[in-house]
Amino acid sequence: MNTYLFDDRRIDWQTLEGFEHLRYFILNIDANSNIIDVLFKFAAGQQIVLHRHKAPNHIFVIQGEHRIYQADGALKEIRPVGSYTLSPASDVPHREGGGDIDVILLFSIRGGTDGLYDILDDNTKVICSLAMSDFVALHQAQSGQIG
Repeated sequence: MNTYLFDDRRIDWQTLEGFEHLRYFILNIDANSNIIDVLFKFAAGQQIVLHRHKAPNHIFVIQGEHRIYQADGALKEIRPVGSYTLSPASDVPHREGGGDIDVILLFSIRGGTDGLYDILDDNTKVICSLAMSDFVALHQAQSGQIG
C-alpha cells in the first residue's frame, strides 16, 4: 500500500444522482454559524459538473491534485496536495477534478444559507442551486435520520 495516499476506506462516500465523478461525505453542519464541512472526492482525470460558488469555500487538498477548469474545459489551475485555498464567492463558472489519482478535498463552506452553489448546464444556464437546507437534508440522509 502506498503510504502517501490518504486511507479513505472507512469513509461512507455518498453520491448525488446526475453528478458524475463526484463523491462526498458531510462531516459537520454548524447551522448557527452557517458553516458546512464536507469531504469531496473527484475522480482521477475527470471533470465534475459546471458550477459556481455563491459562498466562500476554504479548501484543503488531502490527496492528489485539485484541478480547476474554465467553463470551456481548459485547465486553469492545479493545486497540489497539502495546499490550502480560500475560494471567494464568484459568478465565474468552472469545473473541478482530480489529476492522476482521485483527489480528496476538505471544503469548509462559509456564510449564507441560500444559493451556496449554482449548478449549470454547458451553456452556463442555472439548472439548480444548492442551499444550506439541501446540505442539511443530505446530511440527515447520510446519517440515516428522517428529515
